[in-house]
Amino acid sequence: MEHKVIGIEGLVGSGKTSICKELIKILPNTILFNAGNLYRGVVLALIKEHKDLKSLKNINILDLIKKTNIQIKIENNETMVYLNDIKLDDEQLQNDENSLAVSEVSNIANNKEAFLYVRKLISDLKEKYNIVFSGRALMEIYPELDYHFFITADLDERVRRKSIQYKNKIQLNVLKEHIETRDRLQENSGFYKIYPNTIKIDVTDCMTIKDSTNKVLLKIDQETFG
Repeated sequence: MEHKVIGIEGLVGSGKTSICKELIKILPNTILFNAGNLYRGVVLALIKEHKDLKSLKNINILDLIKKTNIQIKIENNETMVYLNDIKLDDEQLQNDENSLAVSEVSNIANNKEAFLYVRKLISDLKEKYNIVFSGRALMEIYPELDYHFFITADLDERVRRKSIQYKNKIQLNVLKEHIETRDRLQENSGFYKIYPNTIKIDVTDCMTIKDSTNKVLLKIDQETFG
């Protein structure tokens, strides 16, 4: 049985990563490849080096991956990002400062070679596993996706969820402005593109992450995952 690749992307704060983590618990022999965290790791390295991100016009992301000693390892069915042999946790990768910086860099960077690099990683991993593939521009990176989901939710609901993620440390009006800015940057980068085979899932009314995950599962033929 050929292994499957599920691509999941969507609006900022819609719960993409949480859905992905639930899916790998349910679908057999499935790992999570979070390409977004690889990108976040690169940007975090730049921040640690006190780089002026706005000066990085047309910078090649693959060159940065090589220069910043970023590594990917599989642990507990998920890809983990290491920087200089130190694992980066979600708090470092997903904090508001790094998230906003990622949106800014993605809007000015040359991502083409990095896309090919990630495509090769996906192809290699697919030989052993089914893959839940999370990130941006997933159809450009891996056009052979078996499923392509785009997760949406109302802005106010996304602000509420992000506030919980950040432990209410950011004022709601500031957080809303940041999410709107990131949405605009992502859209300008072409990362919110909807394709003919894209399945849009609105999770605004979902009370729990399991409810959101179940909406995705309803569109997947689970019997084909072995």
